[in-house]
Amino acid sequence: MPVHVKIPTPLRKLTSGEERVEVAGATVGALIEDMERRFPGMRERLCDDAGKVRRFVNLYLNGDDIKFLGGLGTKVAEGDEVAIVPAIAGGRR
Repeated sequence: MPVHVKIPTPLRKLTSGEERVEVAGATVGALIEDMERRFPGMRERLCDDAGKVRRFVNLYLNGDDIKFLGGLGTKVAEGDEVAIVPAIAGGRR
């Protein structure tokens, strides 16, 4: 079941410049594993050593933050879209 994943610019070096890839899996976590098989190094950019989504990475399923759904266990369906959005911080105090 293909799911579309939007890749942010900093991670496109892993996908040969592709800004959108199709991956398979029943959950967001399974999608990350499929991306790791196809694009080595992706998992370590998205997940910490404990296997949780890194603090400064946000994943959205069809526009909804997976933190408020089921985390990495969030179920996905064919045609869904996952967006990887690195958190941005900074600015003037």
